[in-house]
Amino acid sequence: MGGLRGGGLGNLRPERTQGRQLRAGAVSAEAKKSKPSLKKIWPQALAIMAPRKGLLLGGLALMVVNRVAGLVMPYTTKPLLDKAFNPAGDPTLLPKFIALVFGAMLLQAITSYALIQLLSIAGQRLIAEMRRNVQKHVGLLSVAYYDANRTGNLVSRIMTDVEGVRNLVGTGLVEFLGGLLTAILAFIFLLHKSVTVTLTVFAALGVFIFILQYAFKTIRPIFRERGKINAEVTGRLTESLGGVRVIKGYHAEAREHEVFGAGVERLLQNVMKSLTLTSVMSSASTTMMGIVSGVVMWLGGHAVIHGQWTTGDYFQYNMFLVFMVAPMIQITSIGTQLTEAFAGLDRTNEIMSELEENQSPERTEKMPPIEGRVRFENVEFSYDPEKPVLHGISFTAEPGTVTALVGSSGSGKSTIISLLCAFHSPGSGKVLVDGYDLSKVDLNTFRSQLGVVLQDSFLFDGSIRENIMFSHPGATEEQFLAACRTARVDEFAERFPEGYETIVGERGVKLSGGQRQRLSIARALLAEPRILILDEATSSLDSESEAMIQSGLARLMEGRTTFVIAHRLSTIRRANQILVVEQGRIVEHGDHDELYALGGRYYDLYTRQHGLEANLFLAPGEGDTVEA
Repeated sequence: MGGLRGGGLGNLRPERTQGRQLRAGAVSAEAKKSKPSLKKIWPQALAIMAPRKGLLLGGLALMVVNRVAGLVMPYTTKPLLDKAFNPAGDPTLLPKFIALVFGAMLLQAITSYALIQLLSIAGQRLIAEMRRNVQKHVGLLSVAYYDANRTGNLVSRIMTDVEGVRNLVGTGLVEFLGGLLTAILAFIFLLHKSVTVTLTVFAALGVFIFILQYAFKTIRPIFRERGKINAEVTGRLTESLGGVRVIKGYHAEAREHEVFGAGVERLLQNVMKSLTLTSVMSSASTTMMGIVSGVVMWLGGHAVIHGQWTTGDYFQYNMFLVFMVAPMIQITSIGTQLTEAFAGLDRTNEIMSELEENQSPERTEKMPPIEGRVRFENVEFSYDPEKPVLHGISFTAEPGTVTALVGSSGSGKSTIISLLCAFHSPGSGKVLVDGYDLSKVDLNTFRSQLGVVLQDSFLFDGSIRENIMFSHPGATEEQFLAACRTARVDEFAERFPEGYETIVGERGVKLSGGQRQRLSIARALLAEPRILILDEATSSLDSESEAMIQSGLARLMEGRTTFVIAHRLSTIRRANQILVVEQGRIVEHGDHDELYALGGRYYDLYTRQHGLEANLFLAPGEGDTVEA
C-alpha cells in the first residue's frame, strides 16, 4: 500500500457537517451499548491465558511452594511454646526450630524472586503483544471509524487500556490464587483445631465476603468509565498540543486550560469514587479483623482456661487465623487490580470487535495492475440516511486523462474522492475501476496503485529521506534522487548541513509550506501510482516555485488517470474534463473552453475568482486559481 501511504490519504475527510454527524452518531451508539458481562469477558481472558498455561502452571507451582513454606512459622508456634519454652521441655529444640523457620523463609524469598522474574516479564510481554495487535487492528479500520473517534481516544485504547491485562498473566492472578490457597489451607487446619471457633469466625468472614462481592460489582463500571474519561482528556490534550499555533494565535490559552481542567476534574471525581469504595472495603476489613480477634480471644481464652487448649494451641490458632485472614485482605487489593484488568479488556475487546474495512465477505476480487479507467454509475451516498450527500453521480475518466472537480465548499467533491479511494461504499450505484466494482475488491490490491498529494501535506517527525521513502521503502538511491529532482526537493534539501537526513519535525514544522508540499509530491512520484489525486497540490507554493514544479507535476500525471480538486488554473486548463459539482450533483461537464463558453456555474466561479466581472477585457487564462 505504498502509494496510499505515500500520499497520506488519512487527511481526506468527508464534508465537515457530515463528519460532525458521524461522530455524534457514534457517541450516541456507544452510549446505548450495554456493558458486557463478566461471563462474556471471561472466555476472552482465557484465550489470552491459554497460550501461556505452561508459564502460569509453573508460576502456580512456585506459589504453592511459597505459600506452604510460609505456613511453617505459624505451625512451629505450638511446639516452640509448649516444648522449647516450657521449663519442663527440651531447650535443644530451639535452634532446630530457628533453622527450620529460617530455611522456610529462605525458600519463600527464592520462590518470590522467581515468581516476579517469571510472571512480571511475561505480563510486560503480553502488554507489548496486545499493543501491537490493537495498533495493527486500528490501522486496518475504515476511515469512517477514524472520523467518529478522536485520536487521543485511540491512543488511550492502544497504550493504556491493555496495561491492566498484565494481572491476568503476571503476578496478579497467581497471587490471587496463592492467597486463596493459603486461606483454604489455613481454614482446613483451623477446622481441625476447633470446628466451633472456626465456623463462628467464618460466619463473620461471610459478611465480609458479601461486602466484597457488592464492592467489586460497583467498582467495575467506575474503572470502565475512568478509561473513557482518560481517553477524552488525552484526546483533548493531544489536539491542544498539536494546535498550539491556533490557540496562541487566538489568545485562547485560558480557555484551553478551562476545558482541560474540566476534564481533569471529571477524572478526579471518578478516582474519588473508586477511592471511596476502596476505603469502604478497607474499613470493612479492619472491622472484620476486630470482630474476629474478639471472637477468638473469647472462645480461645475459655478453651485455655478450661484446659482444652494449651498456650501453644492458642497462639498457633491465632497465627493460622492471621494467615487465613491476611490473604483475604490481600485478595481485596488484587481483586481491584483484576477488576481494572477486566475493564481494560472490556474496552480493548470493544475496539477489536470492529470489522476491518477489508474483512467484508464481498471483498474477494484481487485487482491486477490497472490501466486506470474510472467509472461512476448513478452513485448515491449519504453519511446520515436522512441527509443524502451525492445524487446520481455518473461520469467516466479514461486512462491517462485528467479530471478536475470544482464547486463550492461542501458540494461533495471530497466525498466523490473518498468513494474513489474506497473509504466508503455507495448507498446505490457503482464505482468501477477497469470494470472492477470497488465495493468488492481486495483493498490492498487496489490502494497500492493509488497516490495522493494533498494541500495539507502530512509529514512524520523523521528525516527528509524517510518521509519520501515512506511510499516505496525498497526504492533505489537513483529512484529516490530522481523523485527529489523532479519535485525540486534537491534545491533546498542539499543546502541543509545534514542534507536529506535533516529532521523535519512533527508534521514537518521545520519546513515551509512550499517545502512540505514538494516532499509530498516527491513521495507520490516515488510511489508510481496508476491513479493520482491532487488536492490543492500547489497551493502552498509561490508563483516562482509553482512554475518550476509544474513540469514535475506534468511528469507525475503522465500516463496516469488523474483527479484534481481546486488546483491552479494551469492544471484546470489542461484537464480533459471538468466536473462542476453543486449540492451533490454534477451540474456541468466539459473542458475549460466548453464550460467557459456555456456561461453557467463554471463561468460564475471562474469570473468571481479572477475578477473578470470588473475587468472584462482580461482574457481567460490570466488569473491564478479556481474556486474549490
